Order: sequence, then structure tokens, then C-alpha cells
Amino acid sequence: MAHIIVVGNEKGGAGKSTVAIHIATALTRLGHKTSVLDLDLRQRSFGRFIENRKVTLEREGVDLPTPAYRDLPEIDRGKLEPGENPYDRRLSMAVAGMEGDSEFIVIDCPGSHTRLSQVAHSLADTLVTPLNDSFVDFDLLAHIDPATGKVTGPSVYSEMVWNARQLRARAGLAPIDWVVLRNRLGAQRMINKEKMGRALDELAKRIGFRVAPGFHERVIFRELFPRGLTLLDLRDVGVVGQMNLSNVAARQELRDLIRALKLPGVEVTF
Repeated sequence: MAHIIVVGNEKGGAGKSTVAIHIATALTRLGHKTSVLDLDLRQRSFGRFIENRKVTLEREGVDLPTPAYRDLPEIDRGKLEPGENPYDRRLSMAVAGMEGDSEFIVIDCPGSHTRLSQVAHSLADTLVTPLNDSFVDFDLLAHIDPATGKVTGPSVYSEMVWNARQLRARAGLAPIDWVVLRNRLGAQRMINKEKMGRALDELAKRIGFRVAPGFHERVIFRELFPRGLTLLDLRDVGVVGQMNLSNVAARQELRDLIRALKLPGVEVTF
């Protein structure tokens, strides 16, 4: 069976699609058959990335490794079982259609609580949760005492992950490997960041996730998206003058991220 990687949280602007795009493209470049499903049916950031990529490859006359993108299939609602949720059926059909020809399936979730996102989390072998390095985003994971900074209990998103873990346990599936990324990091080292790090480390022990470094805030990510490119594509499309120190550092961050995920059979060679 394919190893399912779900990228999600319940807040927009944390860089979920950027992370999902780079994970899927990196795995494809490493020779792994990788399929992608975008559950943000309105914004379709990953879908737009693939469309942009196709245009760029045709214009540049190059062939770059690209994950297989699938849209969520439509269904005949008349064929649903009594009480069956149509989104459950659509997601089940999509995953079943990708598993036979994929080593990895990357699912990009919307930045809100939806039925599709909830069910996708229960399918995750690896759950990647990008988090802006601020206590505004931390509040999705846990509540803290404002006077002491101590964690007082899990919050809404952590509870959803806990429910997903319970569903998997009842189905006899392996536990979710939950990885929280400190993403969109600023260049400056501030006291607030140190507090954030301590709070995440404390919470990780309490509710069971691993903390890994994500990406720093960089202009290159915003520049690459309209062209459907990733950090790993720059040299192949003949980009001149863009491999500056910041972009080299970003490429190293991607290596570190893929290694930190500890995905089965994946050896980072780029």
C-alpha cells in the first residue's frame, strides 16, 4: 500500500501548500512514484501549481519530474449507501485510484475544518503540520497560561488529530507519525521564538508529535509558484543568477525536512 502523507492544520497562511509541493516534487525527483490530492476544492493551490508547471515545461521545452496530480472525483449521489457522506466516498475513491500506482500519496488539506480534512487525517501514515512561529498559530495546538507560559491543555486541532488516531487504532492501522514544522521562520532570533520552542517541546511530549524545522520566510517561494517550479528545478530550467546564498540555504532546508520525515525507503540524494 502507498504511504500517505497528509499536510494539514486548521489555519491558513502557514505554508501548507508550499510544504506539500516541495515534499511531493522532492520524492518524485528521488525516483519514488508520488501522487497528489488537493482537498482545498475552492483555492486549489496545488492544482494551480501543477497547471503552472505544465505551461512552464511546454514553454521551456524541458521535462522535469512531476508528481501525478488527481482531482477529487465526482460521484453519483444516487449510489450512496443510506447515511453515507458523499465526501467520504469521493476521498475513498480518489485514494483507491492512486494506491495501485503510487509509493507515496501526498494530500494537501485546506486551512479550515472540513469533513474532507477530518477524514484525510485518519488516513495519514505521516502527518505534517506546518506552523507559523507564533503563539497565534500555537493556539491551534494547545492553550497556554498567559502568566506562566505553561501548556494547560490541547486545543481544537490536537483534538482532531487525537480522534484520527483513535479511528486508526480501532481499524488496526499503524499509529500516525505526527511531525510539526516550525515554518516561515524569520531571520532574527527573538525571545518569543525561544519561548515558542520551549512550549512546542513541552507539548510534543504531552500529545505525541515530533518537532522539525520547516522553511524560513523567503521571496523565492512566491516567485516560483506562478511558474510551477520548486527549489530543485532552478538549475534544470537554466535559471541564471538566482542561485544566491538564500536559495542555497533553502535547498538545504528542504533536504533537512525530507530527512526529518523519516519516510520509508527514502534516501536524500539531491
